[in-house]
Amino acid sequence: MHHFFVEPSQIQGNHIFIDGPDVNHIRNVLRMNPGEEVNVTDGSGEKVYRCAIASIGEDKVELNIMWAQEKGMELPSKIYLFQGLPKSDKMELIIQKAVELGVYEIIPMATARAVVKLDQKKAAAKVKRWQAISESAAKQSKRLLIPEVKEPVKFSEALKLASDLDVRLIPYELAEGMDGTRRIIQSVKPGQSVAVFIGPEGGFEEAEVELAKEAGFQAITLGRRILRTETAGMTVLSILMYQLEEN
Repeated sequence: MHHFFVEPSQIQGNHIFIDGPDVNHIRNVLRMNPGEEVNVTDGSGEKVYRCAIASIGEDKVELNIMWAQEKGMELPSKIYLFQGLPKSDKMELIIQKAVELGVYEIIPMATARAVVKLDQKKAAAKVKRWQAISESAAKQSKRLLIPEVKEPVKFSEALKLASDLDVRLIPYELAEGMDGTRRIIQSVKPGQSVAVFIGPEGGFEEAEVELAKEAGFQAITLGRRILRTETAGMTVLSILMYQLEEN
């Protein structure tokens, strides 16, 4: 079932009107016809609409709402992934998989060992590309909202942004005690907001971890094996999804 996002203003009574690039996608890529069904959400995370295509025009697709499903599709907690800037195009994979796993927001983060340095112009272009990847992954995984990818921030700014969140986790290769990690993860409850800090290829410097601890973060271990930066975030998100997913 194909999935589309619209603005609330595009939902009018029992009809939804799709415009913009999705029209071309429906007409010329998917080659859909009137009568075929699609899922639509308004990005609020509250409701998904099952619709039948009523008509396909040059610049607009009209849908008839068949029924709507309330909530239940999103995780009961908002998870914020603070990702140390990785090399190459790894960030694209990280965003795609994080969205599939239920992340609420992704904040790229410049850390001491991050090789990638983005100036304002490059950062804006990257964020636009990353947001498009988030939208595509949200459609594929039938999310009710599109996780936002923020502008990159410095490590110190990231600590401030996470200061109001209920649970703050920082996987660290020198952290010990899997039993302690299990207790921390199992203590996360539905409804709590969660910050997850992931280092770049070189990991976090010890000083950064100490600053995070002073800011209320809990250092956790992900096992005895050293995980790549693109694997570490997926691992934490998978564990949290298992912990928080409701019936």
